[in-house]
Amino acid sequence: MSILIKQGKLLLKDTDGHHLTAGSLRIEGSRIVSIGRDIQPQAGDIIIDATDKIVGPGLIDTHVHLREPGREDKETIATGAKAAAAGGFTTIVCMPNTTPPIDSGATISAILLKAKEASVRVIPVGCVTKGRKGQELAEIGELVEAGVWGISDDGDPIVDGEIMRRALEYSRPFGIPVISHAEDPRLMGKGVMHEGFISTILGLPGIPAEAESVMVARDLLLAKATNSWVHIAHVSTKESIELITAAKARGIKVSCEVTPHHLVLTDEAVQSFDTNTKVNPPLRSKEHVEALRKALTSGVIDCIATDHAPHTWEEKDCDYMQAEFGLIGLETALPLLYTHLVKPGLLELATLWERMSYQPAKLLGLTDHGLAVGNRADIVIMDEALAKTVDPKTFFSRSSNTPFAGEQLFGWPVVTIVGGNIAFGEAK
Repeated sequence: MSILIKQGKLLLKDTDGHHLTAGSLRIEGSRIVSIGRDIQPQAGDIIIDATDKIVGPGLIDTHVHLREPGREDKETIATGAKAAAAGGFTTIVCMPNTTPPIDSGATISAILLKAKEASVRVIPVGCVTKGRKGQELAEIGELVEAGVWGISDDGDPIVDGEIMRRALEYSRPFGIPVISHAEDPRLMGKGVMHEGFISTILGLPGIPAEAESVMVARDLLLAKATNSWVHIAHVSTKESIELITAAKARGIKVSCEVTPHHLVLTDEAVQSFDTNTKVNPPLRSKEHVEALRKALTSGVIDCIATDHAPHTWEEKDCDYMQAEFGLIGLETALPLLYTHLVKPGLLELATLWERMSYQPAKLLGLTDHGLAVGNRADIVIMDEALAKTVDPKTFFSRSSNTPFAGEQLFGWPVVTIVGGNIAFGEAK
């Protein structure tokens, strides 16, 4: 298959930084074969008119819950991949808190086999401990050989510091990260939202910011002691950012991610009692959101990850105290951040792409990512002017738990190409 993307605004990157350049791009097979201002169509080309649209490298999500195996009523590898493609993502990393957990090479192999039929590339994460019980290390070498990017007991913290230390030591020779769900369960208690003024007036039990930051501090110290790579998932507090900033300055091997909802919403959103605002870590107060945005711009935060967490209607249509934590984000992440951060001038478009595409690719070791001749043709075309209202009924995901339903957003993906194949949208 050959595809010609005509007259788009190409988001190119070189040693001088990012550049928006008017031009065209040709794909043959799975690779980009030419980029230029005047590329002529050839017989058999599929032609995509990208006039006035952004053409960038595909987005990469380092934190997605696909629920398969075990909870296919919430999401499957196939439906999650379709949702990802609709959101402009070409590669997603699936987390291991499934039923059963992804703690063996055989389970990894089964996931990768199913992923071959998916519309986007799927890279698995394996468990740190057997059964995600936090008691005995999983066979880390076996998981690496089977094809994991990293290891994590995400959904639950690794409470035992000795287990965390051993996991970091065992992961070091393989060059993989231990992905930390940084949370002290004793400090979290039965909290359901951020502890602060809003939780007080609503009468809901709060989760203090320290429930996250004390575990971040522990894991950073252990990473330093073992000279190993720790990746802090879904950072949400000002104090965590301060700790990570200091750790990076000291040469500790740490990377981190932030979610779109922690960049856009504050705990004031919980006043609606919409259970789709119940997430873990919780939506924080304004000072934390401002710290996250600043760290995103400065590069302290390495990447943006959705923490796409699908749940059934019954698990969310209940009392706030009883509802499951989590929201879905694959199909709304790009327009949400474009509308709330890029459009009002709070974040450069190039920085958004750096955190959603280039930096995640670097973390995953994908050396052929980006708009350059010879690279894999993973591409998203975004229409900055396209305004649509978020409607969960149109989602490809099996779940609809989003707090953004009914909101008008700009900057939607219109075409997603994965390895030279059109995974979402169509030629026009």
